[in-house]
Amino acid sequence: MGEIERKWSLAEIIRLGFWTLRSRLFFRGVRLIRFPIYLRGKEYIDLGHGLTTGTGCRLEAMRIKGEDKPVLRFGDRVQLNDHVHICALKSVVIGNDVLMASNVYISDNSHGIYKGPGQQSSPEERPLDRSYHRADVEIGDRVWLGEGVIVMPGVTIGSGSVIGAHSVVNRSIPSDCIAVGSPAKIIKKYNHTLDKWEAV
Repeated sequence: MGEIERKWSLAEIIRLGFWTLRSRLFFRGVRLIRFPIYLRGKEYIDLGHGLTTGTGCRLEAMRIKGEDKPVLRFGDRVQLNDHVHICALKSVVIGNDVLMASNVYISDNSHGIYKGPGQQSSPEERPLDRSYHRADVEIGDRVWLGEGVIVMPGVTIGSGSVIGAHSVVNRSIPSDCIAVGSPAKIIKKYNHTLDKWEAV
């Protein structure tokens, strides 16, 4: 299958040239940052090599006082489309050659603890005052996250998997699977012997 034919107006070519120059000057190793971009905790963010972003992306790595430094790490050749929001208080690690559509949200944390042993959050507390629930997020190589996907704390998505548009991933997905829905459920798995996707 061939590449998509790309045609730009003069204004788009000028804007793309400006973004490319600005990207290379301020973000070593990236391919292209489309501005505006919001970076919070830049010292804890590793943009990998060859990153491309759409406009309006928000990348945050925030440290809680007295705790370990957060990690937000991208592999190589990752592509984020417009308005991707990724937040790390603990660890979010994204593999190589990952593609994210627009409006994807990935977080290793949430306001409040609502299950498990120990002290849970009270509905009498303001959400901003509740203790953070934090759990590592890992996204493997060659993962494709469709439009509007949400990835919740503690999730691992295995290499080669596809998450369908507007899915909410609240539990881990193995490698080479297609998952859709809210919550996301596996509907297909790739059979490497037959070289095809099979319904589960």
